[in-house]
Amino acid sequence: MVDSAGAPRKRSKKRAPRQDPASKFPRRTYERELTRLQAELIKLKEWVRTSGLRLVIVFEGRDAAGKGGAIKRVTQYLNPRMARVVALPAPTERERGQWYFQRYVTHLPAAGEIVLFDRSWYNRAGVEHVMGFCTPDEYRRFLHQCPIFERLLVEDGVVLVKYWFSVSDEEQEQRFRSRLEDPMRSWKLSPIDLESRARWVEFSQAKDEMFVHTDIPEAPWYVVEGDNKRRARLNCIAHLLSIIPYEDVIEPPLELPPRPSARKYERPPRTLFHYVPDHAATLLD
Repeated sequence: MVDSAGAPRKRSKKRAPRQDPASKFPRRTYERELTRLQAELIKLKEWVRTSGLRLVIVFEGRDAAGKGGAIKRVTQYLNPRMARVVALPAPTERERGQWYFQRYVTHLPAAGEIVLFDRSWYNRAGVEHVMGFCTPDEYRRFLHQCPIFERLLVEDGVVLVKYWFSVSDEEQEQRFRSRLEDPMRSWKLSPIDLESRARWVEFSQAKDEMFVHTDIPEAPWYVVEGDNKRRARLNCIAHLLSIIPYEDVIEPPLELPPRPSARKYERPPRTLFHYVPDHAATLLD
């Protein structure tokens, strides 16, 4: 394989063996470490805010590889005004007439913000290319422009981190079947997701080609083995914290002021308001 400049690409180090999804990661250990990492994420968020950093985290990967679960754990305790998730729907007719990267640019962070892309501009290199939603010329243009676009972001001071969540064929099938049988999670499956099962090899080829062109030194791809969800979440968060040199920003402690007295104000009777019925009380009868 060759890179986007036409030079032979160096072979990467030997990949670690795949995780065994049947090998359960202890819940107590997982929850204890997740809590510790999430506390560190709050420190990272404060550092981003006070230092004016612009942080973009891209989450890509196979369907049912665990991207959504990882994003949920990253953002669980973060201020949504400063750390937001971008998951764009299919482009509108107007957006199809724009420069491809244009609608993603509007969602990039300002100083002091973190943006997590739950799928991103890489849709063009994956589902759009494999499913025929873009032309061959549009696909080739993306592979050429994407490294340039990302280098411009990094050159302008944006910290760009890209994660690819990998999952085995067997584990993906099991997760798909679980979602099909669970009415509370069936919304996670779409006809496109099911079609991706039939085009497993094509998606593999598209991912490999995408890495050839976009795994650049300024913004490398980091692969997260996703067969074991708990391990994947811990590994992803720990890695994110390890590659951003943040500091613990000490803020002055807040004090709760005393509530002022009501003086001569008399509140209206409760009977004037419409209260929600106490449904919970019926469960205790």
